[in-house]
Parts: sequence; structure tokens; C-alpha cells
Amino acid sequence: MRLVVVSGLISALFVFVATPLLITFLRRHGYAQAIRVSTEDEPYPEHESKRGTPSMGGVAIVLAVLVSYLLTHLLLWQPPTPSALLVLFLMLGLGGVGVADDYLKIFKQRATGLRARTKLIGQAIVALAFAVLALQFPNAAGETPASTALSFVRDTGFVLPTAVFVLWVWFLVTATTNGVNLTDGLDGLATGAATMTFVAYILIGIWQFNQSCFSNSGPTCYDTAAPLDLAVVAAGLAGACFAFLWHNTAPARIFMGDTGSLAIGGAIAGLAVVSRTELLLALLGGLFLLVSMSVIGQVASYRLLHRRLLLMAPLHHHFEMKGWPEIQIVVRFWIIQGLFIGLGLTLFYTEWVNA
Repeated sequence: MRLVVVSGLISALFVFVATPLLITFLRRHGYAQAIRVSTEDEPYPEHESKRGTPSMGGVAIVLAVLVSYLLTHLLLWQPPTPSALLVLFLMLGLGGVGVADDYLKIFKQRATGLRARTKLIGQAIVALAFAVLALQFPNAAGETPASTALSFVRDTGFVLPTAVFVLWVWFLVTATTNGVNLTDGLDGLATGAATMTFVAYILIGIWQFNQSCFSNSGPTCYDTAAPLDLAVVAAGLAGACFAFLWHNTAPARIFMGDTGSLAIGGAIAGLAVVSRTELLLALLGGLFLLVSMSVIGQVASYRLLHRRLLLMAPLHHHFEMKGWPEIQIVVRFWIIQGLFIGLGLTLFYTEWVNA
């Protein structure tokens, strides 16, 4: 438990100290993200007030998580685990894709960043490498970080062929990262929602550790390879995102950019895979799924019915176009995310009780 607390504190402190320094550096060099503007064919919410706001704040989040994990294990002299390192690998790899995207937005002033195909290829390379490696590195009990069994709150009896499992992980990673990326359209929206998701994974990791099959065998135990170390990673992520909100809430002094949204999305997907809660992710990341479905629904409606389902997709921009204040949208969407997570944790605990 000390590992979890120390990780969260170090990460939050790092972001509190580093983010103002990053803001000063980015402003001094004029590194601000291009702002999308309305055209005759495509109206867009008025965001002119955000022009000049520095981006790439996700760099502070990623560095904070890496530093907190390393220092926590050094201070308490605990060895790292393959499960946690793989989640950090996924976070860092997808953060690298985000850096390339932010580079084009900031230095080339291309508001759309990387082309969709290029971004998807980068995500696929990192996700497929993670999926293959997650089936390696068995611990003393023979458990690998992930298993080919489809999981909900634990592994089910439905076992996927290895190739299908790799593709399944690729889908999860791509869907989650793009969901967080799409949600990151209003000040603090994605950051606050992600903080809630990481807190949920702290609780899940601690619970799985206390009910681990390696110490408490029985019908309700969990086969997760390193649940406590996953809680340490989740605490670092929660602390970093929570501290980043200080500078990212409206009016934002800095945006996390794709560096942050892709890294956070990758970390969430990685935690779901190695904690054996893949299908539960639909609730623990419920807001991200809802926003993604709004985009899919908009595209499908336009192509099939030749009419728009929303005034604008993603969903939060629809409410902007209806005249809702930005802060009102963000807070209400946070409430929705909280309800999703509450339901997810209830199902997680109910399964254990019934078992």
C-alpha cells in the first residue's frame, strides 16, 4: 500500500512543479497548437480565445509517471514487474506517436496533425508489440502479464487463438487511445475523466492483490500476475492527471495534446489487458466510448441517411453548438464518467460476492 501512496504523491508533485516550467518554455518559444476555425462547409465552435495556449503538456504527465514509478521502487527497494513495465512501454510508445502529431500541429501549424492512416499505423506497431510481449515473461507461478482468455472482471473460459488475441489487443488499444483523443476537446474534460479511470484501477489492483491466487487460493481469487504493481502505475497516472488539471481546467493554461491523450489512452488499455478486465473497460472508460460512438453515429448517419445525427461530432461539440457553456459541459460529462465507473466497480465487486 505504501508503494501506491508514494507513487501518487511523487507523480502529482512532479507535475505541479514541472508543468509551470513547461508552460513558460513553450510560451517563450511560441509553441502553441493551431486552432481550428469554422468554414462555410464545416462550422466549428468558437475557440479563438484558446489561440496561443501551449500544447504538448502530456510530456509532463508521461515523465511524471516514469519518474514516480522508478523512484517509488528505488525508495522502497522493490523490483519492477513485467506487467507494469509493459503498461509503461505502451504508454511511452503511444506518447511517441502523439509527439509526432503535436509536432505537425505546433511547428507546421497543421491543425489536423498526422494523417489518420499514419497515426493508425504508429498505434498498430506499438499495440501489436505490446500484445506479443504481454504473453511472455511468466512469473514464479507461471502466470504471464496477459492471457489469451477473454476477460471481464477476470479471465473467462473463452480462450482466443494467439493471433486473434493479438488483434483483439490491437483493437482495444486503438479504440481506447482514439476515444481519449476525441474526448480531449474541451479544457480538462479528458484529463478529469482519465483521473477517475485510473483511481478505479488503483482500487481494482489493491483488491486483486489482497485476493490473489498466489496467497489466497479459492474460487474468488484473481490470477493477475502483478496486481499491486499495476496499482502503483495507476496511482502514478492518477496523480499526474489530477495535478495536471490545476493548469488544464478552463481557461486552460496548457493543453495535453496528442502526446498526453494517446499516452493516457494506451495506459488505460494496457491496464485493462494485464489486470484481466478487458470487457469491463467499456464501463471504466465509459465516457470515452460514448464520445467515440457519437462520432461513429454521426458518420454512419451522414453516409446512410444523408443527414447529421448531431450538430457536430464529437458529442461535447454538439452541446457547444447548442450554446452550453464549456464548464457546464465538462462538469456534466465528468458526472457521466463517474456514473459509468461506479457501475463498473459495482459489477466488479458483485462478481466477487456471487463467486
